[in-house]
Amino acid sequence: MITFYEEKNFQGRSYECMSDCSDMSSYLSRSQSCRVESGCFMVYDRNSYMGNQFFMRRGEYSDSMSMMGMSNGIRSCRMIPMHRGQFRMKIYERENFGGQSHEMMEDCDNIMERYRMNECQSCNVMDGHWLMYEQPQFRGKMMYMRPGEYRNFMDMGMSGMKFMSMRRIMDMC
Repeated sequence: MITFYEEKNFQGRSYECMSDCSDMSSYLSRSQSCRVESGCFMVYDRNSYMGNQFFMRRGEYSDSMSMMGMSNGIRSCRMIPMHRGQFRMKIYERENFGGQSHEMMEDCDNIMERYRMNECQSCNVMDGHWLMYEQPQFRGKMMYMRPGEYRNFMDMGMSGMKFMSMRRIMDMC
């Protein structure tokens, strides 16, 4: 469960959420802080799970603007279901599953060093839930990937993004 607050430091009106919410504006005028009581969530600075994303696990986040760089606050959220079992994802150097490809089952802190790939612009997540990062060593902007085919990251509001490291979302929530 995650609780969103209109103001920083858990002040103002609040909204408790236990599932996906594509548009928080019907519950709060804005969200500047939140508390994660249980589970893991991705929060987004645009409606419909678009824009900048931030991974949240159990804890308190008193100022979403400074901690996550979300100048508009949190606009939507997605609960990440806990996955038990193997993890598999095939990454591709180019859009539409083009160019060099590699199948992954473990975290990768740098695709350039491990696979000699300059970038990842599409992927197919077969098993598990993953976080992809724009920089090596799991840094920079991130994107949540659940099972499915992702032909073009621009369709997800990630225009111009190139991903350089990937991490499995495991029992860390």
